[in-house]
Order: sequence, then C-alpha cells, then structure tokens
Amino acid sequence: MEIFQKTIVLNRKTRGFHLITNEILQLIPEINKFKTGLAHFLIQHTSAGLTINENADPTVRQDFESFFNRLVPENPNLYQHTAEGLDDMTSHIKSTIVGSTITIPIANGEFNLGTWQGIYLCEFRNRSRSRNIVVTIIGEKYEK
Repeated sequence: MEIFQKTIVLNRKTRGFHLITNEILQLIPEINKFKTGLAHFLIQHTSAGLTINENADPTVRQDFESFFNRLVPENPNLYQHTAEGLDDMTSHIKSTIVGSTITIPIANGEFNLGTWQGIYLCEFRNRSRSRNIVVTIIGEKYEK
C-alpha cells in the first residue's frame, strides 16, 4: 500500500460550476502509477466546493447555478456576515451544502467514474481567486 499527497492549484474561474476532471488529471500524472486505490480531494476554501455530476450537457451546470442562486439568494437583509460583499455568506452556505471533499476510486491508473460523471469545481464567489486542492491517493501501485 502506497500513499501519495500533493496540493494542486486551479486557476481562477468565474462564478459557476466548472468541469475540472481533465485539469485535475493533468496536475496529478502520478495517478497512472496506481493500479487500484482511492483518490481523495479536499478544497482548502470555504467559499467553493467540489462535487461529482453530469459531464456531458453544459446546461446541467447552468441549471445548478440558477438553482443555488434561488436557494440561497444574495439578499443583504438575510445575513450578518457580509464583510466581503453580498456573496460572502451565501458562498459559505453553498459550499456547506455542496461539500469540500470528494473521493474517487482508481482502477488501472485512472479515475473509475461512471460514463457521464465528472469532477466539478463549484465557484460561489463573484470575484474568485485560484483554488488549492489537497489530493491524497492511497492504493496499490504497479510493480516496478
């Protein structure tokens, strides 16, 4: 059993739901060394989240954005924590709903996702920044 850990940095994204599976794979080529295992991801921010969902139709991501904006509206009368703008507390609420971690099985050096699944960065800030993700892979490597 081997353990690998690395912090990757995703470039700044606009507000919304972004499919980042390929970007992550480019940043962790080490996954190819694992025959089987688990890849765990933790986003080190409280105003963005990670999830797994539909990777084919971009309207899914648009619908997520619309839904979350209706669910958690940017209304100054609803929140006390608005030091960084109207999207401050709403971003924290949305990231709590979505979550900050995901775990994906690895098989034959690749993510073992379903046919229509991909990894999303859920960016909830109007003015975002780069995002740090800690990647931990635990598994069996190919024999040398």
